[in-house]
Amino acid sequence: MSSNLPSRAGRQHSRQLAISEVVMAEGSVRIEQLAEQFGISAMTIHRDLDELEDQGLLRKSRGVATATSTALVESSDAYRVGRQHAEKEAMALAAMEYIEPNQAIMLDDSTSVLHLVPHLSTKGPLKVITNTLTIMNELRGTRGIEMIGLGGEYFNWCSAFMGRMTVREIAELRADLFVMSTSAIVDDICFHQTLETVDVKRAMFEAASVRVLLADSTKFEKRALHAMLPLSDFDVVIVDADIDMRHVNRLREKGVNVQVARRPSAVR
Repeated sequence: MSSNLPSRAGRQHSRQLAISEVVMAEGSVRIEQLAEQFGISAMTIHRDLDELEDQGLLRKSRGVATATSTALVESSDAYRVGRQHAEKEAMALAAMEYIEPNQAIMLDDSTSVLHLVPHLSTKGPLKVITNTLTIMNELRGTRGIEMIGLGGEYFNWCSAFMGRMTVREIAELRADLFVMSTSAIVDDICFHQTLETVDVKRAMFEAASVRVLLADSTKFEKRALHAMLPLSDFDVVIVDADIDMRHVNRLREKGVNVQVARRPSAVR
């Protein structure tokens, strides 16, 4: 009987992922429509939606499931981690060129930066400073990697610690390199939906000697509420190969150091 549990859990996970994809694509969908579309009972769809809501992927209200990734609310890392996977991997490999052994590097809570993690051991020894629980777990016990985990208030939607305590800890540190991403780029400025995230990323930015931004092409199509940092402040802005070259040309004319990562098919 227990042998059926993994496949059942796998089917549930796949179904919930598919449900979140539909809701994200449509913006909002009636719950009864989702139940009919996926051929499941009202009880099952509500249970799935409750779990997705707990993850920060969507909201349930008055018979409607609504996506939460808006200019005001950032979507959960559980959803973001599957977006632009190949492009993020290409940008991460490009960012690895700026990491040298014996450096202290700061990593933010973005899913783009998460793609750096499997490659860091190739540049060891390194000291990694992060507020992201996912990164801490991934690097735990990795040969050649020492970690400083930043504490504070834990935010489940991004699997990270943020707030005043986190900012205070960052202010007492100095790193060689900071790698981050952003939710949106508006008027050539990084924006984010939450002030807590803005405060932490600004603090990390100020604490590092070299600052690298990873920005896939979709960031230039999105909007968010709070201004964070102008692209011109970064030492390098790494973008993916699908970006509209008009953005690249405009930024370079402004003196921004833009690096276009190799196309995913060209990444070994």
